Amino acid sequence: MNIPELSTSLAQVNLTNQVGIAVLDQAMENSETAGASLIKMMDRSMELSVNPHIGSNFDMLV
Repeated sequence: MNIPELSTSLAQVNLTNQVGIAVLDQAMENSETAGASLIKMMDRSMELSVNPHIGSNFDMLV
């Protein structure tokens, strides 16, 4: 059994796992941001569906 080769292999596996976890963490943060934006957009559309005449037109006199 070659100890230095085994140590190098284990270090590479550890690094690969750390990189994978970091990428998944970023993906999770992006998903949370997108979800929050979607909820905000749905709240806005629900408000317009209940009061469709509010905020859709305005009169301006120059």
